[in-house]
Amino acid sequence: MIRLGALLAVCGAIAWSATSAAAAPKLPLGHAGRWITDAGGRVVVMHGANLVYKVAPFYPAAGPFGPSDAAFLRSLGFTAVRVGVLWEALEPRPGFYDDAYLNRIANTVDLLRRHGIVSLLDFHQDQYNEMFLGEGFPTWSVQDDGLPNPPIAFPAGYETNPAVQRAFENFWADKPGPSGVGLQERYAAAWAHVAKRFRGNRSVLGYEIMNEPFPGSDYLSCISPGCPASDAQLTSLERKVDRAIRSVDARTLVFYEPYVTFNFGYPDGVGALGDPRAVFAWHDYCLAPSPDGCSSNETTMQVAAARVAKTREGTFMTEYGATSSAPSLRLMVSLADKYMVPWMYWSYCTCSDPTGSPDEGMVLDPSKRKTAANLRTTVVDSIVEPYPQVIAGTPVSWGFDHSSRAFKFMFTTARASGHGTFAPGALTEISTPALAFPHGYSVKASGGAIASKPRAPVLAIVSCPRPRAKRITVSAAPGSRRSASCRLRLRIAVRPSAIRPGQATRYRFVVTATLGSYRAVAAGARISFAGHRVRTNKRGRATIRVAPPAGARGYTVTARAAGYRTGRLRLGVR
Repeated sequence: MIRLGALLAVCGAIAWSATSAAAAPKLPLGHAGRWITDAGGRVVVMHGANLVYKVAPFYPAAGPFGPSDAAFLRSLGFTAVRVGVLWEALEPRPGFYDDAYLNRIANTVDLLRRHGIVSLLDFHQDQYNEMFLGEGFPTWSVQDDGLPNPPIAFPAGYETNPAVQRAFENFWADKPGPSGVGLQERYAAAWAHVAKRFRGNRSVLGYEIMNEPFPGSDYLSCISPGCPASDAQLTSLERKVDRAIRSVDARTLVFYEPYVTFNFGYPDGVGALGDPRAVFAWHDYCLAPSPDGCSSNETTMQVAAARVAKTREGTFMTEYGATSSAPSLRLMVSLADKYMVPWMYWSYCTCSDPTGSPDEGMVLDPSKRKTAANLRTTVVDSIVEPYPQVIAGTPVSWGFDHSSRAFKFMFTTARASGHGTFAPGALTEISTPALAFPHGYSVKASGGAIASKPRAPVLAIVSCPRPRAKRITVSAAPGSRRSASCRLRLRIAVRPSAIRPGQATRYRFVVTATLGSYRAVAAGARISFAGHRVRTNKRGRATIRVAPPAGARGYTVTARAAGYRTGRLRLGVR
């Protein structure tokens, strides 16, 4: 059963005993090989959810998705959301872009940013268009050559509806559409319009070119023995869109997918994007419904890992789930941990999804409070776990045992780029959501110091300077004990820097926690000075007014806090 008290403890502002400006990932995000990285070169791992509204007016706020939803996601330790942008809403008429619609999308991106969540913009489609009981592509782009169009719901329509298959085939062939302009040219231009609108927005993780491309009537060949001609068409389209995006935005990551057949463990032949800032986006599902998962789940992980090892592109599982089966979801999360991939669960809510499953979604009704009655509790319980969010180094392994609630993480201090190592004092952060540890957690850090409060929703680890850590291991489990290889030291600054015997003076103290290159204000430290005691505020500051006697020769200031080395400073006479 879900632990409501823990779940509803929303962590809008993360409270650390040593609060650092470098705590969150430094945007914008990029990648180094398979790893997503922040602007400082630290590896960034994201857990999140899909937020795609597939019915008019096609934007999340109409769902409604609002501040309470963003806060709820953040309370689970989620830091990324895949936001659906539907071509049919963006370009309702050929060549006309609805910027009011884009502004609605931008409002959601900004809302998520305020809660520490980045957005992946996704041109989402399922079964092409409403004419085929799907959504995504505009009606004016449909060219089905008049083939039979039986009313077959998603996803069976892909396999059995000749009209939807032909519509895709004509799109891959770049057939001329309205005014003689190729369908792909329209598609690429629409993406360029979106990229121009969001360029420079550092909370945009990337642009995902197309959700689950479908090859057409040749789809069985893409399963076996392979469909090189179809793969070439997809490669051509995705590179065309990439060039259009790069014509207006040179920085933001571009995500691209293989054909939908990849979801089920079948190798693909789509070409690499040829963009140094590309991420391979892929999904992982069972071909047939299975409450316990299926063998192809791990096969898909293996194929994705092998691919990016060759292409040196980033990797991201942007969909999995679409079920409330706890065994299936826990299998997927554990496999994602094993292969060390970021992920986004499908989906945040069902929200009248015309091509979805009644068994999917974390939240039943976003307009209502996120209580147990309004949640699929098996979903939330199964996918929320501790995981490394920002790593000053390169991950080696991590994993969480749901039965014992034991978490273990190992990483090296080598940079993911392969160039150099992080200096002692570099900060690593691990999500420790209250849902996973409702009564707190014990921590053991080998090679690092603990820089966060007990029960903090984010566990902060700082690498030790002596001996200089090369490999750091962190474990957490229910409890309250804390042990580490080294400790942060409290340092004191005071103004004035000398006592004034016989004069009543206001002494202003600032306490910081330091270790190697790490510097952070120390909130709640106990300061002792001239017989007075006070605690520092959230900015690490405190004030004591005292009048030293005329014969005073000086005082020693001390700063203490549990888990830190005591700081001392001697003030002499002015």
